Amino acid sequence: MIRTEGLLKVYRLGEERIRALDGIDLAIEAGEFVAVMGPSGSGKSTLMHVLGCLDSPDGGRYWLDGQEVAALGDDERSALRARRIGFVFQAFHLLPRLSALDNVLLPARYAGGITPEVRDRATALLQRLGLGERLHHRPNQLSGGQRQRVAIARALINHPAVIFADEPTGNLDSRTSREIMTLFVELNREGQTVVLVTHEEDIAAHARRIIVLRDGRIESDRHVA
Repeated sequence: MIRTEGLLKVYRLGEERIRALDGIDLAIEAGEFVAVMGPSGSGKSTLMHVLGCLDSPDGGRYWLDGQEVAALGDDERSALRARRIGFVFQAFHLLPRLSALDNVLLPARYAGGITPEVRDRATALLQRLGLGERLHHRPNQLSGGQRQRVAIARALINHPAVIFADEPTGNLDSRTSREIMTLFVELNREGQTVVLVTHEEDIAAHARRIIVLRDGRIESDRHVA
């Protein structure tokens, strides 16, 4: 599903060059649940942004679902992101003036349009996530856990090859965090590929593989029984 060779990302701060990613070789198979950990500044969020086609690498090669991403132009990369990638963020990133249902439908709008079938899928996803009675509520009418469930439904609407989740429980209490992580585990058991960025060991423990970054490099990579 994901393969990188010598992935490099360099940030320039004045005369200083910081290698946020310093030669990452990585392979993630379809259906894996991978947690990426590391201290602040280790490169974990940069890696997610590059793998999620939100940013482009400065060197190396990257294949997503068999397609070489680094060779794509900005428009092609945006189209690939819309079709094949779902995102879940710590801050939810829901549009405040839209209902839960309309927030879920946004990626479909950019990926080919909203058909009755797509609308039915969005409704079914929200119902599955326990929000069947909240379809027309705006984000400010929902709890943090409910907003994150809307974000997960939005990530799933286009049948993504992979979901990238960046600190998805960072704004949630411990009970709600466990509920959200249980949902990710259920999705993964159904075959969904999930790549999760977190600094919390108890959150990472839900994954079946844990990768630790330090100074832009992979320090360890282990499978969890």
